Amino acid sequence: MQPVVISGTGLWKPDHIITNEELVNSYNAYATAFNEANAAAISDGEVAEKPLSSVAFIEKASGIKQRYVYAKEGILDIDRMRPVLSQRSDDELSHQAEMAVHAAEAAMAQANKTSADIDMVIVSCAYTQRSYPAIAIEVQEALGIEGFGFDMLVACSAATFALHRAYDALAAGSAKGVLVINPELVSPQMNYTDRDGHFIFGDVSTAVIMERADTCTAPHSYDVLSTQAVTSYSSNIRSNFGYLSFADDSNPFADDKLFHQNGRKVFKEVCPMAAEHLHSQVEKAGLQLADIKRWWLHQANINMNDLIARRLLGRDPHPGEAPIVLDEFANTASAGSIIAFNLHQEDLASGDCGVICSFGAGYSIGSVVVRKR
Repeated sequence: MQPVVISGTGLWKPDHIITNEELVNSYNAYATAFNEANAAAISDGEVAEKPLSSVAFIEKASGIKQRYVYAKEGILDIDRMRPVLSQRSDDELSHQAEMAVHAAEAAMAQANKTSADIDMVIVSCAYTQRSYPAIAIEVQEALGIEGFGFDMLVACSAATFALHRAYDALAAGSAKGVLVINPELVSPQMNYTDRDGHFIFGDVSTAVIMERADTCTAPHSYDVLSTQAVTSYSSNIRSNFGYLSFADDSNPFADDKLFHQNGRKVFKEVCPMAAEHLHSQVEKAGLQLADIKRWWLHQANINMNDLIARRLLGRDPHPGEAPIVLDEFANTASAGSIIAFNLHQEDLASGDCGVICSFGAGYSIGSVVVRKR
């Protein structure tokens, strides 16, 4: 069988930035107004007081300093606390498909590919803006690709799970070129009135081209040595938004319908799970941990990344060994490890090995071991 390779990646980021200072000022103004309006109920113990936030709290808790957002208007408005998006007609390219096309075109250019070279499109992300028709099929049409496409939802592991699926299709001969896209439009699912979660996510779109080695003409490409995925059920990261709200008469925009998590439990449970997953996969690929030159880890929280790297290496990672991008991008759901790979891989030498890994709700963990050609 011809080796399967990653031959191109694409990264698209929105024009709008929200800094921690902007977010804190907005949230604190909202919390102060809320507490004043509900002073009596708070005093009687009927309503919980909203705690204030700070830039220092956000950076210590996450390592995040800013985030890109698809639409900034409305997020910082204490009377709205959510982005303002225009509703597009069925005949217009959807917001998420537009994001996807930007990243896809960048990946195709890097891989020296045209639409004729691709016959499978996977849009894989934490949320899609609708159930059907699939965003992937819309993107396929926009790019003029013949073949088939479908959407995958695996929360923050969506990108690596899609790479796994792409590898299987290429290895089986059911596809000749696969375009995997992660248009993470997460800001509309954020609860900007929650101090512990309002700073976590940003919007971005990434894309990856995978193909057989014999069709690859890219200047930088990577043999896929191993793919691995695992899931273990947990409700510690959850979003209950869905169409059943129409039938069960619940508020479709209540706090439980937006992103929420038990961060302490996630940290305690996912870190050792991810470290063990990566250790076992590297060994299954016939490598030692010392053979891995670059760890492109999921960008959720700098403290999680540091702990996982120390568990794997037995020491603090050297600069650039496990690159961090969440200070600029924040948590971008499944796209984080792909951003890290896109920005921190061309310096590797032929024969160098690395691991792309993401982990998140489910729980779910996906990883790909690669070697530069």
